[in-house]
Amino acid sequence: MYKRLSIVMFPFLLLAFIGASVWGYLEHQEKNTILIKAENQYQRAFHDLSFHVDKLHTELGNTLAVNSASEPSYRKGLVNVWRLTSQAQSDITQLPLTLLPFNKTEDFLANMANFSYRMSVRDMTKQPLNENELKTLTALYDHSSEITKEIRDVQTKVISNNLRWMDVEMALASEKETHDNAIIDGFSTVDKKVGAYEELNWGPGNLSVLSTNNVKMLSGNDMTVEEIKPKAAQFLGLSDTSAMKVVENGGKSPEYQSFSVVVPGGQGSENDIQLDYTKKGGHLIYFMKPRMVQSAKFDLRQARDIANEFLDQHEYKDMSAVSYDQYQNIANIIFAKREKDITIYPQQISVKVALDTLEVTGIQATDYIYGQKPRQLGQPKIAAAEARKQLSPNLKVTSESLAVIKNDLDEEVLCHEFIGTMNNNIYRLYINADSGSEEKIETIRPEQAEAAANAAK
Repeated sequence: MYKRLSIVMFPFLLLAFIGASVWGYLEHQEKNTILIKAENQYQRAFHDLSFHVDKLHTELGNTLAVNSASEPSYRKGLVNVWRLTSQAQSDITQLPLTLLPFNKTEDFLANMANFSYRMSVRDMTKQPLNENELKTLTALYDHSSEITKEIRDVQTKVISNNLRWMDVEMALASEKETHDNAIIDGFSTVDKKVGAYEELNWGPGNLSVLSTNNVKMLSGNDMTVEEIKPKAAQFLGLSDTSAMKVVENGGKSPEYQSFSVVVPGGQGSENDIQLDYTKKGGHLIYFMKPRMVQSAKFDLRQARDIANEFLDQHEYKDMSAVSYDQYQNIANIIFAKREKDITIYPQQISVKVALDTLEVTGIQATDYIYGQKPRQLGQPKIAAAEARKQLSPNLKVTSESLAVIKNDLDEEVLCHEFIGTMNNNIYRLYINADSGSEEKIETIRPEQAEAAANAAK
């Protein structure tokens, strides 16, 4: 009987074994294909990085070689520097370096991109490069030479020793503190050298990722943990502060100093209420009360009115809604400061309102609090009718008003704000109220156009 059973089962077992073998082989092949594809992508990004950094050094040298009075040549050179720096940043993001300390190099490239971009969009016939900016360009040329050499050395090792980037990824993902890898060592050397460079003068309008909050305009004295608790309790309408947890952030750097307050939500940490206050003055810059909103019983306009009333009851005065949005039954409304019938876009607040009960469940007020400063809002030199001549004759203007925005140089400028329709799209255009030049164009949604039109009234 066992012999007969063996004869019957053997073909099935053989087929199962062959099937498992084929499946395992195909899985192995598929895994190898994925690994080879990832390795090829890493290698391409790395060699592109080496090429772009090398070209960046060359372009900086070419820019310095021309006369500073040659506005077209300088502009072209700076645009190329900005383009190549941006490409180098993109190459870095495609490499498995997230676990490797490489932030100094990334910050350096971000500063270089911002610096070259600001210089390239400036009218150099009226504002040529000054001595400090030329000194910065020269330093960038010298530093890029060192970075190019180091990356070339890594590239030589990669090619001569057939090094794999997949090994880098596995080495960084391991829990070992020491990594014996030529690529990791090479990039660590680059980052250390960049970190040792003297601080460069990137200019007053730098859009750097290292930009800090301006605490000079904040009113009030430095707060303590015990002083923050009653402020949070008053905001939330609570009488008991014993359950509150307060953490001080920022260390000794005034621009980063703040307090984070957590109030237990009672049903797990995901429901905890969170608030952030500035250390100086104790100004609320963030509030979030997470909860599920099952249905929308009210509309965006009702949510806007509640949010506007809520801001007016607290320290955020003279605000007008400039944008509406809705997601998962929660309205997100952006307000901007209004002064002398002028919308101040750099001073914004985002407010979240639950559409089931019209409860305010979130605030992001960092731009508003740190954007407070005295502004000289004079009369525009260019009339609205004159500014309209810069618009397309096919644009049907539906509203116009005055607004302060930040231009490409990170400077606040007074503009004529026009909203109009063309080609079934809604556009918002900003024309400089002093020079008549175009500053910015945005494509916006209908609800944003309605919000902006209401703000202008």
